[in-house]
Amino acid sequence: MGVEGRMKCVKYLLFFFNFIFWLCGLALVVLGILVQVALHSTVVINNVSASSAPLVLIVVGVIVFFIAFFGCCGAWKESYCMVTMFSILLGLIIITEIGAAIAGYVFRGKLTVIVHDGLNDMVTKYSNGTAEFKKALDNLQVDLKCCGVTNATDWKGKFGSVKDSVPDSCCINVTAGCGQGAMGDALKIHQTGCETVVEKLLKKNIMWVIIAALVIAFLQIMGIIFACMLMGGIRSGYEVM
Repeated sequence: MGVEGRMKCVKYLLFFFNFIFWLCGLALVVLGILVQVALHSTVVINNVSASSAPLVLIVVGVIVFFIAFFGCCGAWKESYCMVTMFSILLGLIIITEIGAAIAGYVFRGKLTVIVHDGLNDMVTKYSNGTAEFKKALDNLQVDLKCCGVTNATDWKGKFGSVKDSVPDSCCINVTAGCGQGAMGDALKIHQTGCETVVEKLLKKNIMWVIIAALVIAFLQIMGIIFACMLMGGIRSGYEVM
């Protein structure tokens, strides 16, 4: 016997919410990938914990994607077992998402130290680094319009044979040899360090991860409530308030 009355409305609401969950799962995967790319495109983050939050979101997004389909089938067929399993799995996903949000918040507080150490290590190793390594740091400085860790003077004694030289990627207008002896020239060289710029960029991306995880967790809690109501309606076989 199918559910009737208000339980029928709950059934369709749960079906609708599962469609939203399906979209949320897709959004989590996309957001996780974008943040992961943003974290590693800076080439200064080699800390394992840096990747935990976006990777968790990618995995959770894929799982939510399939659980939502499972929930849609359960709601449409009015299957008590499928709706119950959907509620349990969704509860586990919520706990995981909250954990990812906490991990992202904790990592956000450690960014200053991680970014500073990573950039300082790159600047120190630049002169003896591979072409690919140099290109990565050059691209970072050009794209973010920054130079050195805290400022251009971080390159002092670490680059070139000419005194007060910086890589050409530090130049406002990049040309061959533009960084030779120009470290203190604010008209030619970016004086802002990369540490502040990179940290701001990463904090912005991680905050989006936290917001996304918490908002979707809230929506999923609503889904569990509807699922429990539908389970009661299916089990009793008549309208349950």
